[in-house]
Amino acid sequence: MSETATPVAPAAAAAEAPAAAKVKTKKLRQRACDEKDEKGKVCCGHLKRWYDYPPEIETLIGKKAEIYRCEFCRTLYKPDLSELPRSFTHRY
Repeated sequence: MSETATPVAPAAAAAEAPAAAKVKTKKLRQRACDEKDEKGKVCCGHLKRWYDYPPEIETLIGKKAEIYRCEFCRTLYKPDLSELPRSFTHRY
């Protein structure tokens, strides 16, 4: 009986880490994403408040931060520091 080697993918390739999230600062009163793709087309996705972000994002941004995420390209936006917070719970 001859033994045949079965191709096995390395564990490192199977458990590839996700790409790092792109973090930008919102402009004053910005409501739509201004990220451009490889062709130069603007995304224009609505920026939505992201409440339940994973722990990896929490270590990147900070704890209990006011984060907005584009609904299409998933770019993260930190609020403009010159603008007042949008929620009254964060006003101390």
